[in-house]
Amino acid sequence: MSSFDSTDPSRSPGDGGNSSAMGDSFAQGRPSPDAIIVGAGLAGLVAAHELTQAGKRVLILDQENRANLGGQAFWSLGGLFLIDSPEQRRLRIHDSLELAKDDWATSAGFDRDEDHWPRKWAEAYLEFAAGEKRQYLRDLGLRLTPIVGWAERGGSGAGEHGNSVPRFHLTWGTGPEVVRVFREPVETAEAAGGVEFAFRHRVDELITEAGAVVGVRGRTLVPSHTARGVESNRDELADFELRAPAVIVTTGGIGHNFELMKKYWPVDRLGEFPDTMLAGVPAHVDGRMLQIAEDAGASLINRDRIWAYTEGIENWNPIWPGHGIRIIPGPSSMWFDAEGNRFPAPNYPGFDTNRTMRTILETGHDYSWFVLNESIIRKEFALSGSEQNPDLTEKDIRITLDRVRSSDAPGPIEAFKKYGSDFVVAETTEELVAGMNERSRGPVIDHDHLVEQIRQRDRQTEHAFSKDAQVQAIHNARSYLGDKIVRAVKPHKILDSTHGPLIAVRLSLLSRKTLGGLETNLDGQVLAGSGKTIPGLYAAGEVTGFGGGGMHGYNALEGTFLGGCIFSGLRAGRAAAEQAGRAVTSVRPENGSARGEAAHS
Repeated sequence: MSSFDSTDPSRSPGDGGNSSAMGDSFAQGRPSPDAIIVGAGLAGLVAAHELTQAGKRVLILDQENRANLGGQAFWSLGGLFLIDSPEQRRLRIHDSLELAKDDWATSAGFDRDEDHWPRKWAEAYLEFAAGEKRQYLRDLGLRLTPIVGWAERGGSGAGEHGNSVPRFHLTWGTGPEVVRVFREPVETAEAAGGVEFAFRHRVDELITEAGAVVGVRGRTLVPSHTARGVESNRDELADFELRAPAVIVTTGGIGHNFELMKKYWPVDRLGEFPDTMLAGVPAHVDGRMLQIAEDAGASLINRDRIWAYTEGIENWNPIWPGHGIRIIPGPSSMWFDAEGNRFPAPNYPGFDTNRTMRTILETGHDYSWFVLNESIIRKEFALSGSEQNPDLTEKDIRITLDRVRSSDAPGPIEAFKKYGSDFVVAETTEELVAGMNERSRGPVIDHDHLVEQIRQRDRQTEHAFSKDAQVQAIHNARSYLGDKIVRAVKPHKILDSTHGPLIAVRLSLLSRKTLGGLETNLDGQVLAGSGKTIPGLYAAGEVTGFGGGGMHGYNALEGTFLGGCIFSGLRAGRAAAEQAGRAVTSVRPENGSARGEAAHS
């Protein structure tokens, strides 16, 4: 089939809420699409928005139903990395593009020949984050909360990984709002006939002719009426083949494909792949299009750069298989390994994800423990995910303010304390350690050894100064107004009964993001192994490591994933709009580096 077949039995008006027969407008004699976008996540919506703004016609394919429009971004907390923003300046945060470049460079640690385009993407993204990004989103209707978060603080030296200042800007409305500001204009274009969605269409092949990508082939899947994020069937119905001058791949990473994660896991840098890992993303995040694009000649780089979290807890009310939630902690919880030994500096909550990952796995176990008390959990625990933050997600200012002022932990955290399999709540240290040992996946923790480490730390809170580096870090955090208000409790003794009860949380490793992927130039054009562009093929979002094949390098500074989808989707959409309708006449070699500078063909 060269276009959508109006008699195709796979088309279903009820499939995911699409009230029109999928693809009918293209099949009934209207102009064929200027671009096919494979993947209806955030990067795909951004690319579609840019194409429709340029007057181009777009066909969007996705293997899931309409309920999943927006992909993983919907589930996110909505954090955005910005540089020298009005929100920062109001909080007396002195940021600059130069400082951000230093932080990014030391964190990314680019050290490979194939980092040519990732470096260029990082430079371009930082310019975007310091310039156009905030106003671009504001013009679409997105607003930010006034408190700027301080993620990935580093803590190991000025010339090493970490944000020197807070840069994590929280969206008012979290992930669903980030999706909404792009979804609504795309749906408006859909109503006007400029966009067509084809859900339950799984792409299995990129069609190449004379070295150019000219379309896609795949199979339609049986209609699914599952809710957002719920695992859907993979039962096949029929073949399809679709063509357009540009194909943009925006299908995400490998976060729920543990087989691929294990295959490319960097044992030399992080340690052995864990026996137990929670899934931080839905089951459809399978990474299939990476291999499909590579089969079509695409260059796939930095596959060992994987970003997983160390503070995962099993969701007591799961949506997808193995569903884990990340704790976004303040700086005060004590962090112990599976045997009850306190981690050395700078392995503190929220400081250096990869360093702590390596430290955990070096113990020979794949989990660790937070030990804290009620005062700490009330102020310092946040849970990643739009569904875990209903006050922010629903944009309810009254409930949000009540949460900040409340002496109780937020409702979702109280639910985990009550129902979560990883939480131990106890009045005495004996009860606490007994509960930890009941949840052990191996070692037995010695009560006296654990308690003595807590007491040593507690003695360092009796003065405004301390030799304990974590207590020093807490004082430093509270010197920032934002942390003092909402994120960092005043230093106190964990064993002080007036701050009780005591709490221990078993932390598993949690899959999340892919920091490598399809190599692209700054227009989002996919490169072949030779360094030449593949005419007609573009990519954006996590499938590109959020740009170029890995603009984050080895470490992420956080708030950069949604922004990477937006920036790469914008660049690919604009470039594809410019390229749409041009005949391919030649493929010019790249110039300017070992791998070359990209060129339009």
